[in-house]
Amino acid sequence: MTESATPEFPLFLAGGGLMGAMMRCYDWSGSPLGHPDAWPPCLRSTVSLLLGSRFPMFAAFGPQLGFLYNDAYAEILGGKHPAALGGRFRDIWCEIWTDIAPLIEKALAGEPTWSADMPLTMNRRGYDELTWFTFSYSPVRDEHGEVAGMFCACTETTGRVQAEAALRANGARLQFLDQLGKETARSADADEILATTTRMVAEHLNLSNCAYADMDPDQNGFTIRGDWAAEGSPSIVGHYSLADFGRRAVEDLGAGRPLVINDNLAELAPEEAATFQAIGIAATICMPLVKDGRLTALMAIHDRVSRTWSDYDLALITEVTERSWAHIERVRAVAKLEALNATLEQRVEERTSKLVETEAVLRQSQKLEAVGQLTGGVAHDFNNLLTIIRSSVDFLRRPDLPDERKFRYLNAVTETVDRASKLTSQLLAFARRQTLKPETLDVGARLRAIGDLLDTVTGARIKVVTDLPDQPCFIEVDLSQFETALVNMAVNACDAMDGEGTLTLRLECCVPLPPIRGHAGAPGPFAAVSLGDTGCGIPSDLLSRVFEPFFTTKEVGKGTGLGLSQVFGFAKQSGGDVKVESVLGQGTTFTLYLPEVQPEASVGEHDVEAAEVDLGGAGQRVLVVEDNVEVGRFATQILEDLGYATTWAGNAEEALDKLGASGADFDVVFSDVVMPGMGGIELAKLLRRQLPHLPVVLASGYSNVLAQEGSHGFELLQKPYSADQVSRVLRRALARKYPRAASRAKS
Repeated sequence: MTESATPEFPLFLAGGGLMGAMMRCYDWSGSPLGHPDAWPPCLRSTVSLLLGSRFPMFAAFGPQLGFLYNDAYAEILGGKHPAALGGRFRDIWCEIWTDIAPLIEKALAGEPTWSADMPLTMNRRGYDELTWFTFSYSPVRDEHGEVAGMFCACTETTGRVQAEAALRANGARLQFLDQLGKETARSADADEILATTTRMVAEHLNLSNCAYADMDPDQNGFTIRGDWAAEGSPSIVGHYSLADFGRRAVEDLGAGRPLVINDNLAELAPEEAATFQAIGIAATICMPLVKDGRLTALMAIHDRVSRTWSDYDLALITEVTERSWAHIERVRAVAKLEALNATLEQRVEERTSKLVETEAVLRQSQKLEAVGQLTGGVAHDFNNLLTIIRSSVDFLRRPDLPDERKFRYLNAVTETVDRASKLTSQLLAFARRQTLKPETLDVGARLRAIGDLLDTVTGARIKVVTDLPDQPCFIEVDLSQFETALVNMAVNACDAMDGEGTLTLRLECCVPLPPIRGHAGAPGPFAAVSLGDTGCGIPSDLLSRVFEPFFTTKEVGKGTGLGLSQVFGFAKQSGGDVKVESVLGQGTTFTLYLPEVQPEASVGEHDVEAAEVDLGGAGQRVLVVEDNVEVGRFATQILEDLGYATTWAGNAEEALDKLGASGADFDVVFSDVVMPGMGGIELAKLLRRQLPHLPVVLASGYSNVLAQEGSHGFELLQKPYSADQVSRVLRRALARKYPRAASRAKS
């Protein structure tokens, strides 16, 4: 059933929804438009048009622009509806009249207008609100062609405009935050990060000041540690009381809410506003940072003039505060972690250094323990050697001794000195202190040398047997540790045999590593170095403990229990293992399994001793540097007997004085290594720099420096030395100084 006009109203008001019904019932007597019966045709057609449309429309007609609208426009009017019906356009929209009046004038002058997304501050619900509209004003002409009013079709675009603005603001905010993140990421210092943040925020929002502060434990006092101030604005760094800034500051910030003040003079009590005004602030947003229920820090943006803070401003400073403090916490955490890591590294380094030092001391103590075990045998053997030498010398003093017997005693002295020299050389090599240095060696050759040493020091009641293959067998181990391990095993074997029995050194090449103590074996090849004794054996319940550090069955003072633990550690560190087999009453065999390696390419030594240089022993001038009087006299006597001219200096300082600036009075320097004051190596290095043409020969019985650093490229003569050895080493040294003469001598 269609709605129709009543008999009192014309048909153009038929329909039109609620507004059509209102128009039909409305008392038009007080309206500037008069009764609808008197409306001109142009108005009737316009009203019929807008009532039939669902698009927001209104008409303003007549000299006073009487207002007519449809249901869709009634929603735009808000609280102004329904009083706006029939009223004057100017009275209805008085708050925006100045904005739209120019457009109305154009329409009434016959010129249509179009406005897109026009901002208008309307009061539709009892308060001002910013809105946006797209609309057109069209003139309405009467039957004479004169403009009698205007017609408007419109739509409110507030939602879209605000959404687009929010998107743009969000994009700008994200772009700013991204740039801020890049700038602050370059720094690992908290204060530098905050300084960068305050500057960039203040410049981005065109502020007079941006600051950050730390709260005191009482959550009232706070210290502004840094800020950025625009030109003409004061810095506000200092200590303050939160209560001085007013009740709102205490309540909002204490509750974790931002303090937002657009105009402190208008919004705060005079004494509270005065605190802000004293530091040049009229408007502020202060963001709290609450951790574990306590107010701990603040970040604030300020302006020296009143300012209506936007949602963008609040959103930006909120996110900047959260991100900045999160970044600072990460930086501080990383700094603490780095400090902790540095401390841990230092502690690890110190502990490692102590462990290395302890290990070195332990290794040396193991060597010294082994040497101590051998001291009795060494003393016994040296006494035997000295007996031979002393007796031979006594016989050689007899004037009536036949030449044949004289020759026999001289040979006995020479051979005995060689045996003593060999023994001291082996003991010094064994006891040397040096950094562990794996080297490739022929294990058979080393076992033969160790066998000779053991045969010398174990005494006549213990027979040392070596069982070695004909072909060479190479391993890569630390020589000192290898020798220490063998001597440690030998010491235990000698103790087990109570000074009498057979000690057997055996080597097998290219054997697999058998399973030992539950560990899987390996195909190899391995060199198996075994040392067996004919002693008392080890009880089966103790076999599993023999390699434990400090475990020993010996009496107190007879051993530390470290010897076999060194053997075990050496085998494992060298990539092998050690196996023990024992039968009570029959003996024990320890077998070292060490990985075999390919031999290193050998470099042929120059047979310099074969070259006979005529310059040797032909009056060449030798400066002898020796602090020991007896050795000095003997050395000069040997050199003179060999045909050299000698000068003797008792120490390095005296030698330098005799050499002078050029060293022209001497052909070679023959110096001891160990001397008080400047040592022989230091003297040789100094002469190499100052007198590079002057050769230096060093002589030493033993030196820690030589054991650790080597001879530094100088000719070295080991004590005890023979006259023939002195002659050969001097000829080599002089051959380097006079190469042409040496070449003639060779030819």
